[in-house]
Amino acid sequence: MIMQETISAQGDTAPDTADADDLIATLAANARAAQRVLAGKSDADKAAALRKAAQALRDHAKAILSANAQDVTKGEDRGLTSAMLDRLRLDEARLAGIADAVDQVAALPDPVGETIASSERPNGLQLSRVRVPIGVIGIIYESRPNVTADAAALCVRAGNAVILRGGSEAVNSNRAILAALAEGLAAGGIPAHAVQLVPTQDRAAVGALLRAADGVDMIVPRGGKSLVARVQAEARVPVLAHLDGICHTYVHCAADQAMAEAVAVNAKMRRTGICGAMETLLIDAAYPHASDLVGKLIDAGCAVRGDGRACALDTRITPANAGDWDTEYLEAVLSVAVVDGLDAALAHITAHSSGHTDAIVTSDAETAEQFLNAVDSAIVMANASSQFADGGEFGLGAEIGIATGRLHARGPVALEGLTTYKWQVRGTGQTRP
Repeated sequence: MIMQETISAQGDTAPDTADADDLIATLAANARAAQRVLAGKSDADKAAALRKAAQALRDHAKAILSANAQDVTKGEDRGLTSAMLDRLRLDEARLAGIADAVDQVAALPDPVGETIASSERPNGLQLSRVRVPIGVIGIIYESRPNVTADAAALCVRAGNAVILRGGSEAVNSNRAILAALAEGLAAGGIPAHAVQLVPTQDRAAVGALLRAADGVDMIVPRGGKSLVARVQAEARVPVLAHLDGICHTYVHCAADQAMAEAVAVNAKMRRTGICGAMETLLIDAAYPHASDLVGKLIDAGCAVRGDGRACALDTRITPANAGDWDTEYLEAVLSVAVVDGLDAALAHITAHSSGHTDAIVTSDAETAEQFLNAVDSAIVMANASSQFADGGEFGLGAEIGIATGRLHARGPVALEGLTTYKWQVRGTGQTRP
């Protein structure tokens, strides 16, 4: 009954701006009350509830996949891009992975209560910085039903309440996943309002959530450039986000040929629609196997757009325009430039990288270290595919997203990124002169 009641309770409404503000204020107040209870739950309590939530996802797999099939059919009818459909589509394996990710979050060490640093002042005061939950987190996302489970699991594990607002293209999937999660979390004693889904697809609700500075402590957008740009422009709440995933791989002149080809093809073609997919390949002018490298990519089904020297490598490469270097394709399209050494590669990355993930392939350890230290991106890699830019691959469990800013959290944001800290001061009666 919990599953059906949850879906019914979160059916569509269409609020005007005033109604949307009232709706979000109610959700936020309920979330704040639930978060106070959640913050008092033990590590064992939170972990056990999440394990029950993971099992509920498995138990309701048939209903979730049926709901997702409805969304995929509607998405195809609406003409969603192949990248959007790939993000939207669930199958038994992907759903099993979502449930497993919730279990993995349950198994992670609880960051809440951790002492980050401690010291003693000359006057005897004992100072400690201790991790605490952020509070109420709003998450706005598109066509990624896995985010519903990932976000709920991470927020609950770190002691936060969460308000979810998924995209209309995944509305049935999100409701079915949330219903299963709610059933499992409730069985584990987690307050019902700790995880809520905004019960409308009206855009006014998004604006209201972005304005809810009194009720929401942080917003995390996950979706396309237009969504993230809107959130960053309109939010009156701190935002943790990345705008684009314009990721580079630089193949240095000392790169091993087999490694360079394997890394480049994987970085682009494993899944083209994720933010960690390579969008620009930089090839050192002195690399002797450049033609073979681009040929491998083209043979793998990738359309290549290149600068003048890149076009000379293979007749199947089409000329790039100025906009290609700043485009997140999210499909089997790649821009390629030939550069004169490390400094030129660094200059190109500085000019065009979105600060998400950039990589080098080289057998020269000194050059690799220079690259790792010089590139100012959230994630910098040597001799590895940029597709590893993922919280799960970093051993963090499910991630809430990738942050490319410089404040609070950077790179894959998982449990630690969903906490802040407070100072605890212990004295023996000291007074300030």
